[in-house]
Amino acid sequence: MQRKSLGFVALIVVPCLLFGMVFSILLLLAPVKSVAADCGQTVSAAFNGNTKVDGYSQEQLKNAAAILGAGKALHLSVKGQMISVMVALGESGLRVLDYGDGAGPDSRGLFQQRGNGAWGSYADRMDPAISATNFINALQKVEGWELLEPTIAGNKVQRNADPYHYQEYWSEAVKLVQALSEGKFSLDGSDCAVPGKSGAGDDYPWKDSPTWMQVGAGSAAASPLGMFYRECVDFALWRVNQQMGSTSAPFKFLNGTFRPDGQGLGSALTWKAGWDTKGWPTGNTPRVGAVVWYAPGAGGADPTFGHVAVVKEVKDDGTYVEEGYNGNPPPDDHNYYTRTVSSDVPSAFLYLPTQEEKK
Repeated sequence: MQRKSLGFVALIVVPCLLFGMVFSILLLLAPVKSVAADCGQTVSAAFNGNTKVDGYSQEQLKNAAAILGAGKALHLSVKGQMISVMVALGESGLRVLDYGDGAGPDSRGLFQQRGNGAWGSYADRMDPAISATNFINALQKVEGWELLEPTIAGNKVQRNADPYHYQEYWSEAVKLVQALSEGKFSLDGSDCAVPGKSGAGDDYPWKDSPTWMQVGAGSAAASPLGMFYRECVDFALWRVNQQMGSTSAPFKFLNGTFRPDGQGLGSALTWKAGWDTKGWPTGNTPRVGAVVWYAPGAGGADPTFGHVAVVKEVKDDGTYVEEGYNGNPPPDDHNYYTRTVSSDVPSAFLYLPTQEEKK
């Protein structure tokens, strides 16, 4: 919508409140659910001449298994093993190529490693296990690579022109690692979850819980995330956890532990400062899954607390669809909503470390 059409947005008058330490004991007593897989684990390859994966030759599967083996030897997590296979798919189609391309005529092997000395000898670059080991060593030196979107992590090592080049190969890499691994694992509800896949619609798990207005600020109206139930901040923090693979207690990101300086993430008013303190990126371009931040009064947000929502969809006409909670006046407050907003209305978009703003 255009700025002049923000009368509906201007109805965001119900403040999105933080929840303090009063109910911290509730968080400690919350049941701990086991996850399907720990993305910090590493897997071994189970490969022989009878191994088959639709669409892949024995040569490709053997090379993928070599990558998994190199990762196992270096104690690389399964997410790192999938990233390594993804990059090899994007660079060579999992084939040991004895030629390069226009941008790198001296590139060779599974990872198209350059002949600049950084990747060893010609023989090293043509050896699947050695070239994979050299790639993994470089990946592990990238600060915070585990939190990056897989294609961004791969790009930090390869430094190719398009950081999103590998994105299309991620699902195939996941399929291959699942097919070749001895210890089968599931991505559901785990840290291996694909970033940005944040669910559809109103999947907020506490949609029927009482709000602080119904039970009073001194009563048990806190979610396991440390915010009041059904506030904009609680829904947004749920999405943050969800996109980072944390979908059950104990959640990774809480109101009281989000910032490294020990301060609470707080109400919508302080979310931009919280992002800055944590060192996570912000920008002016909507990306699916990013938190939408409205400073107090911006776009009709509450004049004291502001508002946060989440980007659900980005359109080609300069608008995006946001989703959130508590963005409408009574009697429809503290419920899920969606609406289309012009991209220049919010004060900023707050990205997860899995999201880097496309220039």
